[in-house]
Amino acid sequence: MKILIDGRMYGLENTGIGRYVINLVNNIKTLDNKNTYYILLKTRYFNELNLPNNWKKIETNINHYSLKEQVMLPKIIKQIKPTLVHFPHINVPVLYKGKYVVTVHDMTQLSFDNKATTLPMPLYIIKHLALKIVFSKVKRADALITPSNFVKDALILKNISPNKIYTTYEGVDRNFYADTNITSLLHKNNILSKYFVYAGNAYPHKNIESAINALRVINTKRKEKIKLVIISPKGKFSQKLKQYVINNHIDNEVVILGFVSDGEYAAILHHAIAFVFPSLSEGFGLPGLEAMSLGTPLLCSNIPVFKEIYGENAIYFRPKDLASLSDAMNYIIKLDKEKRQLLTRNAKRHAQNYSWKNMASETLEIYHNIN
Repeated sequence: MKILIDGRMYGLENTGIGRYVINLVNNIKTLDNKNTYYILLKTRYFNELNLPNNWKKIETNINHYSLKEQVMLPKIIKQIKPTLVHFPHINVPVLYKGKYVVTVHDMTQLSFDNKATTLPMPLYIIKHLALKIVFSKVKRADALITPSNFVKDALILKNISPNKIYTTYEGVDRNFYADTNITSLLHKNNILSKYFVYAGNAYPHKNIESAINALRVINTKRKEKIKLVIISPKGKFSQKLKQYVINNHIDNEVVILGFVSDGEYAAILHHAIAFVFPSLSEGFGLPGLEAMSLGTPLLCSNIPVFKEIYGENAIYFRPKDLASLSDAMNYIIKLDKEKRQLLTRNAKRHAQNYSWKNMASETLEIYHNIN
């Protein structure tokens, strides 16, 4: 087979989808030396990425959600003449006519939410309508991959046959080592006391303001203030969050960091009281698993997808209930050493059930099935 992977979102700057593409490529290249692979890459990774002889890199800087993507990408694919294409996100070119697989990470983008955009309302409405047209193409894929049964069930409700939807759970990077030189980063950002941590985008559905407000409740009763460290890529929503912190005069309690290396991220996680995940909507919840794998307790929303992925290895709260969230944070602060060790030991063991290698192996089976 000649398989084309759209790798334009390769890279950690593309958060969850970027990590998914990285691990898909890294594992498939070690599992399969028989098929021929083509991968679309933006200039940075086209120059950096070394691949085996059965892989061919194609440089393209076509942006996502652009008109060029819809018009030019099918022409590039037509020149390659692949047996099938894997689109690791829902931005499938409507004009493409060959076999294709699509990974649907979550359903958040398909819900109309005027708080989740910085565009003027008329432009947002046009964008949302365009996305619905693209999703009609997604529905016609030869196979759909989801990271959880929760997302699979949501697709079935969109009148998609369950026979062509495959759940392939994501994994935890086994090379996730803490950086021993983290002290300077903590000092530079005045992270000298105990802290909680959140990592991910700052979109409204991530509900980060609730975690900030719960922290404020806790700190009103404490002499030694606890901090919340937020690791989020730079963008308009993270800037809004910074402004919220400044306006509420809590910049001494909330630290917002931009991009950090995997080693720095692992170290920050490792030393945290807990990882706080107050999201209202997710497709999987990889940051929570990463925290668990490093022995960091997980506090998270009681949404169905988290219960599917984390099982009994997290402390759950009602994400829209400030008292429930602050109670969960207080509980982990006061938890004795023995109970904390039991929680983290079980969580670590649970996180080991999720493997990027397994995800890639199952994806290869899907390629063969639809061929």
